[in-house]
Amino acid sequence: MTESLIWWSVTIYLGIATLIAILSRQGKVSEVMASYFLGDRQMSGLVSALSYSATTYSAFMMVGLAGLTYAGGVGALGFEIIYFAGVSLVAVFGPRFWAVGKRFGFVTPSEMLGYRYANRNVAMVVAVSNCLFLIPYAAVQLAGIGYLLQGTTHGAISFTTGIWLATAIAMLFIYVAGIRSVMWTDSLQAVVMMLASTLVVFLVVQGLGGFQALFATLAEEQPQSLVVPGKGLFSFITFLGLTIPWFFFSLSNPQVSQRLFMPASLAAMRRMLLGFLVFGFIYTLVSVLWGFSALVAFPGLENPDLATPRLLGSDHVPPLLGVTVLIAIMAAAISTIDSIMLTLSSMLSRDLYANLKSGVSERQQLLAGKIVIPLIALLALGFAQLQLDLIAVLSVAASSGLVAVVPAMIGAFYWKGGTGAGALVSVIGTTLFVLALYATGNSLLGLPAGIWGIVVASLLFIGGSLVTRAPVERAEEFQRATADVMQGTASYLAEPGGQRG
Repeated sequence: MTESLIWWSVTIYLGIATLIAILSRQGKVSEVMASYFLGDRQMSGLVSALSYSATTYSAFMMVGLAGLTYAGGVGALGFEIIYFAGVSLVAVFGPRFWAVGKRFGFVTPSEMLGYRYANRNVAMVVAVSNCLFLIPYAAVQLAGIGYLLQGTTHGAISFTTGIWLATAIAMLFIYVAGIRSVMWTDSLQAVVMMLASTLVVFLVVQGLGGFQALFATLAEEQPQSLVVPGKGLFSFITFLGLTIPWFFFSLSNPQVSQRLFMPASLAAMRRMLLGFLVFGFIYTLVSVLWGFSALVAFPGLENPDLATPRLLGSDHVPPLLGVTVLIAIMAAAISTIDSIMLTLSSMLSRDLYANLKSGVSERQQLLAGKIVIPLIALLALGFAQLQLDLIAVLSVAASSGLVAVVPAMIGAFYWKGGTGAGALVSVIGTTLFVLALYATGNSLLGLPAGIWGIVVASLLFIGGSLVTRAPVERAEEFQRATADVMQGTASYLAEPGGQRG
């Protein structure tokens, strides 16, 4: 692939995606928080499934998971399958999120927790904690694009140019129409991602002699890549440290859980989940095959995250198909950056600004959210420029801190005894604990932060709740709001406006 081919392809993609973003603009996007950040809660199942897939399977997959496979072998497949199993949490909590979102008008998951525990400080603390860990995760997506463009052009397009380009495109889509433009451009990106990457991986494998020859070569030249613990990257403890936070991803990451407020109906949510599962299973296998193919074609890469870029820029891939996959991966990473920026801006405006300053209108909240988006983008860009570690490992490091909110989230629906104090102690304590572990070496008693995070969060939430008084009325309110939905009815939807009482 030549540099000019890549630039022309980026230009064409940008033109098509911008047109789709503009066409998606409708309703009171400029005035209503639920419209700008949730699409008026009217997203269809197909669009939701494609957008959920593009947002979740970002630079992490075709760059990060492929790199993790290159570095650690087949253990990377097990790592991702654990995440895949964790998506079952959406089947359990998705309808409940949707029900209380409709009933009380929640815009963010942190707002939901603040209301459930009758403590606005909970919403504020969760918002701040999420910012601390999600900005580095957004930076991971930017780094993926930087590595992709740098690797495929052999340095003609620099890492820095790549991350600045991705940041500018992400902000463009956000400001056109909020979540609508993000979800509709996501849908285009998801289709291109799936078709192009699947076709190209078959071409690469055939170029290396076929599936039988590929795995025969691995068995002969890289036998440790086909067994567990593999090449030294994975041990049982390391594997647990990576997979436990990943299992809770669909609940702990607010840019994902916020999407549970968006489907137009429960039927749309079911279609979203089923579509995502099909997409994710295929894309996981494709990404792992990318890593194995790169290991055979280019053994000895100093940076495993360059496995996919080296393949795309090689003679194994026709230039037009290669640049199509490159644009698809880049677009998917931008999709995740979009979602993170939107989610963080909605939390900062809804859960911090509106709680710190009384009487703030919807329009003022929305304006505040739009104002902080460039700041979030610059922080992520600065973090990406550090080029710290393997993309997959950094992604899990972010999730290790985000699990701080999981016990409080489960307790919101299943434990009447959960309290605001318990939620506060859990989120603050776990956030500081995980940050301290990463600052001092990411280990305590030989166990990494990925294992400690959920344990500490659970103990603090339960302990803090047991010694304080629970807001039983709010707990019962939540249970009533979800009861009709879980029984297959929706009588509460007749209540006016779905506003909080």
